[in-house]
Amino acid sequence: MGERQIFEGYCLLLPDPVVAHLNVLGQSGRTQFLADMARLGDAVLEATGAVRINYALFGNAEPALHAHVFPRRADEAPGVRTAQPWALDWQAAPQFSPALHGELQRRIASHLG
Repeated sequence: MGERQIFEGYCLLLPDPVVAHLNVLGQSGRTQFLADMARLGDAVLEATGAVRINYALFGNAEPALHAHVFPRRADEAPGVRTAQPWALDWQAAPQFSPALHGELQRRIASHLG
């Protein structure tokens, strides 16, 4: 789960081993990473009750392949509902904490099997 829970249930996916970007993977590695991203999105969707999942792959600031998985909810404030996550105040977002987010983390893991 993300260090800052900008949206409760926000997760990051990294390949194993970590590579620079998607295009250095062969076809099977690309297929696996993108399938894993969708599978994580399914788990986050089920565990959080979100209405949709936003996905992002950049790698400009952190030059290693990783995917951001953001659960989006129907009850988000109007200014947040259409905002992309980097427009929000990440410093104000709660830090991941097993005490606060451990149960949600277990539910996500359970959906992943």
